[in-house]
Amino acid sequence: MTENSSNQPLYLVTGGTGKTGRRVAALLGAAGARVRIGSRTAAVPFDWDDRGTWDAALAGVTAIYLAYQPDLAVPGAPETVHAFVAAARAAGVRSVVLLSGRGEPEAVECERIVQDSGLAWTVVRCSFFMQNFDEGAFVDDIRAGVLTLPNGDVPEPFVHADDIAEVAAAALTDNRHHGRCYELTGPRALSFADAVGEIAAATGRDIAFVPVSRPEFVTALTEYEVPADVITLLDYLFGTVMDGRNTPTTDGVRRVLGREPRDFADYAKTVAAEGVWNPPGE
Repeated sequence: MTENSSNQPLYLVTGGTGKTGRRVAALLGAAGARVRIGSRTAAVPFDWDDRGTWDAALAGVTAIYLAYQPDLAVPGAPETVHAFVAAARAAGVRSVVLLSGRGEPEAVECERIVQDSGLAWTVVRCSFFMQNFDEGAFVDDIRAGVLTLPNGDVPEPFVHADDIAEVAAAALTDNRHHGRCYELTGPRALSFADAVGEIAAATGRDIAFVPVSRPEFVTALTEYEVPADVITLLDYLFGTVMDGRNTPTTDGVRRVLGREPRDFADYAKTVAAEGVWNPPGE
């Protein structure tokens, strides 16, 4: 439903073209809700780095899906989130659903900002996305047949972006979720090496996982001319968050949706069938 077609609540989905945001927007739209996509290229542009775009994007909005880019752990994120939720409250927004990360002290700071904002709030605190293997940083490495990372033996309960989106959409549209923090994980923890093994099995290809030290990882990213801020973020995530603190699974998906979360093996089979991980040129 277009945002101007009725007097129903209007939902602003920041990161509306990203891994979770586009899924949240699609779910809301399919349910007949009015949705405003928060992105630089949207009809009503929204840019985290340009506060001059915020007022127009917030005008008439009832509730927000807040997915801060690139990550709540980056420098300056708490200040930006604080300013944004203050602008949202001034614009008459009633509630916010915050996408957060497990095990990140900076993310916890942003959660507290949202919780103290005066808005009704829900926190969706997530483990590492399965979709990073096919929609994010690792897809080219998987296609090439070798993924090289530090801390590859640390188990992580990867969560499916569809599960995140379904939980977020429920929280946006049902006030019974106000004031709650849901930790979302998959049903089991796998190391990155295990995850690559499951992808290899699903594709029928030989795909290797190569463990490296953090300095070696940073050097490799630098040689590939990855932007410095991205290198800093990845080094932080693998050096700090991927230390085992996030290995335990949770019941967050079941609490909200009444079912078990999607499993990595099913995810791998689905993506493999789509050909996303085929070698370059195929």
